[in-house]
Amino acid sequence: MEKPAFETDCCAVNVVLGEEKKGHLIPNGNGHQAGVNGSLIGGTDGAGCGATPGTMSSVEKPVPGYPEREQWTRQMDFIMSCVGFAVGLGNVWRFPYLCYKNGGGVFLIPYLIIGVVGGIPIFFLEIALGQFMKAGSINVWNIAPLFKGLGYASMVIVFFCNTYYIMVLAWAFYYFIKSFNATLPWSTCDNPWNTPSCIEIFHHEDCLNGTIGNTTYGNMTCEELADGRSPIIEFWENKVLNISQGLDYPGSINWELLLCLAAVWVMVYFCVWKGVKSTGKIVYFTATFPYVVLIILLVRGVTLPGAYDGIMYYIKPDWSKLGEAQVWIDAGTQIFFSYAIGLGALTALGSYNRFNNDCYKDAFMLALINSGTSFFAGFVVFAILGFMANEQGVDISQVAETGPGLAFIAYPKAVTLMPMPPVWAALFFFMLLVLGLDSQFVGVEGFVTGILDLFPGKYYMRYKREISVAICCLMCFIIDLSMVTQVSHRRLMGMYVFQLFDYYSASGMTLLWQAFWECIVVSWVYGADRFMDDIARMIGYRPFPWMKWCWSFITPCVCMGIFLFHLFNYKPLTYNNTYVYPWWGEVIGWCMALMSMLCIPVSVLYKLCRATGTFKERWEKLTKPQWGPHHLEYMAPDTDIKSLASLSASTEDNKVIIFESGM
Repeated sequence: MEKPAFETDCCAVNVVLGEEKKGHLIPNGNGHQAGVNGSLIGGTDGAGCGATPGTMSSVEKPVPGYPEREQWTRQMDFIMSCVGFAVGLGNVWRFPYLCYKNGGGVFLIPYLIIGVVGGIPIFFLEIALGQFMKAGSINVWNIAPLFKGLGYASMVIVFFCNTYYIMVLAWAFYYFIKSFNATLPWSTCDNPWNTPSCIEIFHHEDCLNGTIGNTTYGNMTCEELADGRSPIIEFWENKVLNISQGLDYPGSINWELLLCLAAVWVMVYFCVWKGVKSTGKIVYFTATFPYVVLIILLVRGVTLPGAYDGIMYYIKPDWSKLGEAQVWIDAGTQIFFSYAIGLGALTALGSYNRFNNDCYKDAFMLALINSGTSFFAGFVVFAILGFMANEQGVDISQVAETGPGLAFIAYPKAVTLMPMPPVWAALFFFMLLVLGLDSQFVGVEGFVTGILDLFPGKYYMRYKREISVAICCLMCFIIDLSMVTQVSHRRLMGMYVFQLFDYYSASGMTLLWQAFWECIVVSWVYGADRFMDDIARMIGYRPFPWMKWCWSFITPCVCMGIFLFHLFNYKPLTYNNTYVYPWWGEVIGWCMALMSMLCIPVSVLYKLCRATGTFKERWEKLTKPQWGPHHLEYMAPDTDIKSLASLSASTEDNKVIIFESGM
């Protein structure tokens, strides 16, 4: 249930300390004083500083030499970082792949509906929560300490995501290197990895018109041409992936992919090791450059024969698909995956904002950019797929296998059709690399921020961040070795491991479970109205009530509904609808999923069992917010929330006031 903003029979409030500061003195929305509905977190530990719960009698000064929390140099740094993180390979790879899988344009309908009732409200909640609490994904849940397991769960999810997501970057880097050839290796059929079925140019129109009839073209008849395979698909499956017989055939290391993987991790490390001051500058390039290349590819794509059919397949809905539950499940999981919800990284990025930054407008703008990029990238992909279907003489739904490799099939085909293909190939895969890099290093930033927030000032050391980032990257790299492992006859099992991570650890049910509990804790434990007041302190006005309704009712129902349907209709994981994973592979996958999902109930039970008193006393004590010293600057008595509009950040006589309450 929603907690009251403060016990009305409490107390006298005494001003014990005042210090001149620049910034707003913002009360809570009910006119209640700060300090009586939570305990103050000192600079050293997470316990309240007063003798009794709710007392805010002093602020423990941070350890000398311990740096204050960083802030973005400019607010645009935050915007570009969020764009770089949320707009990633999921927009140009996963979204078109799900449209392709679910019948084209009909997928946009559940995608937009769930985005409005689920994606945007939680996206805003996470950014606002980080900005209000000034903490990473773990300490941000000091707003309701009993549910701090939400922070640990998000850390597990983002760790797994950081681990497997970088393999897509390694593949992109591999293609980037192979682009520096006079002839692109995926444009011809005279390579060692090609099969007799490989065809560079399809002649289905000649077969249909009777031009070559039953005669042969090259060494193939018209019947054999129908079963031909593009050199692009063969390069991806036979050269890059070397798909093996299954998950249970490990072997030696694929050194080419290993070197690409190591190079990408080195790039990530040097993007992250100095914190937001450096990442905030890098994303100006990594977040904008991909749009330039996508526009160029779209212009070229729409001029190709068959592009119109591909685009119509994309935007023309197949209404019968709306009755299939899987379409709605995929739309929900894509929203959460694309918006990076539940990973804790958005919370970490928001924590570096100024306290009075208007995160409400930021959230809507970022959500629009995110979904708009997905929609735009779909036109690029389907224009190329339409051309490939026209060239091969087959239906668009059969032109390529659905899966993560779609971006490595459709896009490489586009660049081979342009003048000077190696130049365009290098440009495109460099774009794909930077598109994923900003998502990757912001994910690592979110993980490292959460870890460092666990160690207060007394554990400060000069190179703590650099060492923490290095350990994180090294741990993920070691796990990634399983994704670059060969088997006998030079076949790679890594794709099976990759899909195991993608299916279980950091998408689907884990993100839905995480989002459900975030809404429940903020709305019913801390209080939706109370949090709306907190947001009003920061941005100067109350958001539209739709947000509160979504957090309290609509979004939890949507999340839990999709979660339960996903659970009840669970099907064993397969690869390309042919290979079924062994039972022990599914066990490993469920263990990865449960590692994050169980963090929430286990931590709640552990804290309740360790506390003393009746259940009601334990609950009240463990759900009492633990405020940080920065909150005192923005909480003043006897001021109504309606007066926020008249406050100015430049007022010289603003004061920081700390309150002491006595029962």
